[in-house]
Amino acid sequence: MTARWQIGVCSWSLQVKSLPELDRLMKDLNLSVTHLALGDPHHASWVEDDATFIKAVRKASFKSSAAMLAFPGEDYTTPDTIKKTGGFADPKLRPARLELVKWGAQKAKALGLKIMSVHAGFLPEKNDPTRRAFLDCLGQAVDTAASHGVVLAFETGQEEATLLRATLDDLKNPNAKVNFDPANMLLYNKGNPIEAVKILGKDIVHVHAKDAKVPLTPGAWGEEVPLGQGQVGMEAFLKTLDEVGYHGTLAIEREIGDQQARIRDVKTGVEVLTRLMAKF
Repeated sequence: MTARWQIGVCSWSLQVKSLPELDRLMKDLNLSVTHLALGDPHHASWVEDDATFIKAVRKASFKSSAAMLAFPGEDYTTPDTIKKTGGFADPKLRPARLELVKWGAQKAKALGLKIMSVHAGFLPEKNDPTRRAFLDCLGQAVDTAASHGVVLAFETGQEEATLLRATLDDLKNPNAKVNFDPANMLLYNKGNPIEAVKILGKDIVHVHAKDAKVPLTPGAWGEEVPLGQGQVGMEAFLKTLDEVGYHGTLAIEREIGDQQARIRDVKTGVEVLTRLMAKF
């Protein structure tokens, strides 16, 4: 029986700083697919320059399911700080960040990748007067990526699924898609991730396999936990992905703990997904 999904891992979850280190750990984990960080303060500080990096990725034993781009200056200390600094929220930072989208899309294209994920930032509600300018910026970002043959996938979590759905509908751009992270929905307390899959399903092009619990204190983060130990409900999550027709990569993401703890939790995640996938 052919597996419905392929299990991968986010490169930044392994806290690597070079392509040889990533290649070695991928082999140790017996994984062949990674969601590849392009290089930013949050996801990777590659020792290789861009040209060397591109050549090394092309020769690596692993494949990349998508690229990941984040922006310098994003502050994840609290939900409030990332609301102010994340994605395209700050109008003053939009020109520079649009240039980074161009850089990222060019790099993704050179790597042969068709998907680049990004956090758009906290999306303004439908009646917010800042929404039009925000959507214009998102449209520019999507068009920039598309000009290099790359789909821009907005990562879930910083807004409820209905707002992201409305935003995609308003953009009316076939190159604006979704990188679905179920745990982020819980960490930001933005709704039920299973229901969110149903709302966003037709536009999901990439998925993070991550688990979490909702925050106990308003305005605080929820708790990220190893796969299968949180409130996502991983079997129901896979069932719903199957129902909406998503059968791509499940990239395990772990952002808590030192390198050894993360590797241990990634291994646990592989075991959980392998066991659950056998039921389909």
